[in-house]
Amino acid sequence: MNYNGRPDADSSASGFSFSEIDAWLALSRVKGVGPKTYLALLDAFSSPSRVFSASINELKKAGLSSLLAGQIKNFDYHAVAQDLAWLAQDDCHVMLWTDSDYPALLREISDPPPVLFIRGDRSLLNSLQIAMVGTRNPSPMALKTTHAFAKNFATFGLTVTSGLALGVDQAAHKGALDVRGNTIAVAATGLDRVYPASHKPLAEEIIKTGAIVSEFPIGTQVKPGYFPRRNRIISGMSLGVLVVEAAIKSGTLVTARHAMEQGREVFAIPGSIHNPLSKGCHHLIRQGAKLVETADDVLEDLGNLSLASMTSVNEEAENLDSPTSSLGADYLKLLEKIAYDPILIDELLINSDFTVEEISSMLLVLELQGLVSSAPGGFFYRCSTE
Repeated sequence: MNYNGRPDADSSASGFSFSEIDAWLALSRVKGVGPKTYLALLDAFSSPSRVFSASINELKKAGLSSLLAGQIKNFDYHAVAQDLAWLAQDDCHVMLWTDSDYPALLREISDPPPVLFIRGDRSLLNSLQIAMVGTRNPSPMALKTTHAFAKNFATFGLTVTSGLALGVDQAAHKGALDVRGNTIAVAATGLDRVYPASHKPLAEEIIKTGAIVSEFPIGTQVKPGYFPRRNRIISGMSLGVLVVEAAIKSGTLVTARHAMEQGREVFAIPGSIHNPLSKGCHHLIRQGAKLVETADDVLEDLGNLSLASMTSVNEEAENLDSPTSSLGADYLKLLEKIAYDPILIDELLINSDFTVEEISSMLLVLELQGLVSSAPGGFFYRCSTE
């Protein structure tokens, strides 16, 4: 069985007649092997198939307990059959830690998921994203605000990323879809199911032009502990996280905390001091989140370019002596690294002194100014200015 057109990798040394992709999927199903342990095993053995072919003693030398080493050696690899059956369907993909198009920003967090299951357009995972999160029971004004902000973000080329939940998440996805923009939903279940079930129509609409993503194997049912894991992916793939409305004790603030730990920008919309669902946003603002009142506030901070200046770029481009004349030195340095042939963010990271967050932010500005463009697979290339 291959995936996404890739050839099978025979792992006969493991003693099993399964391919390398089977081994990746199998290791993600071993109870007790979370993201950090999974990546540590990759460091120690270089591939999942070699993990399964290792002896108990070799696994213990790599830092595993006797119990966990035994679970790996006794794992029923036929359990991956439902993953493979799901992958055989149209628009169903798996993305591995070692894939060149693995999201550059997500790769930078402390516990990136080694395996991602995707329905829809996998290339969107490398697009420039803004996360929008909030309560499942928002006020009517918060719903209206979420929808309006999402429309603005999508109109200006950002992918709106959220968690497919009721309330704010739902409004964020719909706002992007209503202007035919891009949106990504990150799930806390296997992708053979939708939670909540009432969002199946929304999920199918997202898949048509966007993507639904999960780190959980096919068949995984929702559990409370899975939502924080989902939330770190939402923030991890995004340039920043906008909290629209949230109580002081909520899962939304977990996403915001993940964002802060990951070095992402956190934005919060203030509300009435009498509204309990404003207290979470006010708490975040006191903790250093940026108070925002318009989508312009977010875009200006992310790309150092306000909506007004974006409009000005489009209207006055023909009057400039050079399309790059208004760029700062850092933008020019980055632009010099981008040729007309597509290049990955990872390559720009290697060939420059900028962080992945700085590169992503500057690419947003350059793309909005028409100097670079994105391509499927997380590539960027320089646009002709003639």
